[in-house]
Parts: sequence; C-alpha cells; structure tokens
Amino acid sequence: MRTDTLAPPPQPQHSGSPQPADTRILAEITAELATGDDLDALLQRLLTPIVRQAGAQAGAVRLLSASGEEFQVVSTLGLPRGACGSGHSVGRHCGHCGAAADGHEVIWAADLSACSTLCSSVFRDGAYQRLLVVPLQHRGRVLGVCNLLFTSADEPSAEVVALLRSVGELLGLALNHARLEQAELQATLLHERQMMAAEVHDSLAQSLAFVKMRLPLLSDAVLAQDAPRAQGYCDDVRRAVNQAHGALRGILTHFRAPMDPQGLEHALHATVANFRRTSGAELDFVNGLPGLRLTSEQETQVFHIVQEALSNVAKHAAARHAQLRLAAAPPDAVEIVVEDDGAGLPSAAGGGTHYGMEIMAERARRIGGTLDVGAREGGGTRVRLAFPAQAAAQSTASEAH
Repeated sequence: MRTDTLAPPPQPQHSGSPQPADTRILAEITAELATGDDLDALLQRLLTPIVRQAGAQAGAVRLLSASGEEFQVVSTLGLPRGACGSGHSVGRHCGHCGAAADGHEVIWAADLSACSTLCSSVFRDGAYQRLLVVPLQHRGRVLGVCNLLFTSADEPSAEVVALLRSVGELLGLALNHARLEQAELQATLLHERQMMAAEVHDSLAQSLAFVKMRLPLLSDAVLAQDAPRAQGYCDDVRRAVNQAHGALRGILTHFRAPMDPQGLEHALHATVANFRRTSGAELDFVNGLPGLRLTSEQETQVFHIVQEALSNVAKHAAARHAQLRLAAAPPDAVEIVVEDDGAGLPSAAGGGTHYGMEIMAERARRIGGTLDVGAREGGGTRVRLAFPAQAAAQSTASEAH
C-alpha cells in the first residue's frame, strides 16, 4: 500500500504532435465549457470523457465550499446510487484529497482505509483498489479535486497523468471564471438593491412621511370642526398620495421615480412651492444658473438630493428660514447649497435621516460629485453638493454676449 505524488513526466527529446486521444479530450472539454451551461451540469457531463481517458471505473468531482473549509461532492459517475452524494462533504485537508490540494499535485493512492471510513458504501466491498486525485486549480489556487477510482492496481502512464494535470488546470480556469461571474452578479444585485432602496426612500418614503405628519393635523381640524383647515389638510394628503402613486408606477416601470418632463429647473420650482405651502419655514430660492442644462442622470440625482435636503429641513430642523442656492463654483463645477437656521444636525438616534444622508452621498458620487453636510455659520445646517460642469451647457454664457 502506498500514496505517491506523481511527478511530471520527463520532457521528450524530440518534437512531435500530441497523441490524438489527448487532443480529443481537451477539445471535448473546451467545447463543453464553451456552451455556457450550468457548471454543475457541465462537470457531470465532463466526468465521462475524463474517466474514460484515465482508464478508471468511476469518478467524482468535489469543489471547495464558499468558506474554503470543505470539499463538497457536485457530480459522480459509476458510483452506487446516493454514494457520496450532493450532501457529502469532507474537510479541506482530509486524506488524499487534502494532500493533492495542499501539494498542488496529482496523487496516486493505494491505501484507501481513510476513504472507506468516510464513504463506506463505495469502498466497503473492496472493489476499488486505487484512487487518483487530480487538483482543479488556477494560478496556484485549488478550487476542487477530481477523484478517479480504479478496480486494478495498474498505475496510469506518465502521459495520462500529464494529460489529467492539464485537464485539472482547464477545469480550474472554468471554475475560477464561474466564481468571478457569480461574484460580479452578486455585486450587481447588491448595487441594484441599493439603487431601489434609494428610489423608494426618496419618493415613496418622503410622501408617506408627509402624509404621516399631516394626519394628526387633519384629525385636530376635524375634531375642532374647522372645515376650511380640514379641507386644506385633506388636499395636502391627496396630493401626497397621488405623488406616491406616480412615484411607485415610475419605479416599477423604469426602476426609478419619474423626473419632471420639463426639466430640473421646473422641478425645483415645484419643490420650492410645495415646501413653502406645507412647511412652517420660509424658503428663498436663489438660482444663479438660469437655463442650466444637465444630462438626464445629473438632473435626476441633483433633484433627489435637493428634495431629500429640503425634506430634512421640514421634518427635523424646526427652522424659520431656509435657502436653496444654485451657483457656479471655480474652476469648473456646479454648486448647489441647501441651508437653514434650525436645530442643527440630528443626533445618531435619527437613523432614518442618516440613511438619507448616505443615499444623498451615493447619488453625488454617481455624477462624479461630492456632498458636504455640516453646521451652518450662525446655527443650523448646511448641505453642499458640487459636481463637474463639463456636461452642463449654460445658456447664461450665451446671454452674456
């Protein structure tokens, strides 16, 4: 009984074409990988040519788990039904599989006692005499192993071992590519979820928060039998619900709340008018860039940042005066400032507000800008957005000539 690490075969002293069998199996595996099918299904199909080329009687593919601590069986061929099935796993450094993975080498194993303990249904009758373990690796990183089981003690030739080593590297490349794609998909899904959360926060959440603030006032007006005031609050609630409904339809249809079709300037004027109507604070709108033209992405992000900043003033600042200001910032940027004379920045307990700040900062980054939130000189809060103006065509420049 022995366990050997099979060294690479000696290099031939003359040139020549590869054996036809070598070419066929590598071409077959490459063609299968090019189909782009589910990787587990591919590995199951690829076991057949690998077992055939090795002269083995059975085989299994084990992949490292996400934690890297276990080998998990993903496909088998020629083994008893349910033997070492999909639920079976062994430790990362277990027996011959661990030795092949740790040494990055093909292992030819004669002592199968440890394997018979773990997979008794496979080895208990002694039908399999030897085990060949091929690491599936890419650039020195082992991603799994291929187990090949033999009923005889005949050792594979050096040429077959070299071929299987190449097969292991080819499968390792495919596994690495599949995991990179999975990681990229997860990152994309996370980004989309964050974008969806931002859209919901900056549209539905703001409208519902406004309705929540209006309902107690409406209730008081009804109890006081003040019909004009109650009607005014009812109108406010109706407008907010309509706005929330429109935002929801926009999110479901376009994955974002709809932008004012008349552009950013019109949307800001409407937002200012709504703030003045529904907030207890006065708001000055100083537009130093009339006719400013931005890309649709810039308009969307700028509008939602301003909307969130003004919403925070209305909900948290208890301010008497606020100002929204658009101006050019040297050397070549657009600056938008929202400031108030209220209570200042909320405490850490205001989780919703802080979440809104994170979304505002992320929106600023999407257009290559920065967001600064701090105390206003003289009391209150100052929110400043600055972003590059290369794409912003300003009609004021032409009007000056």
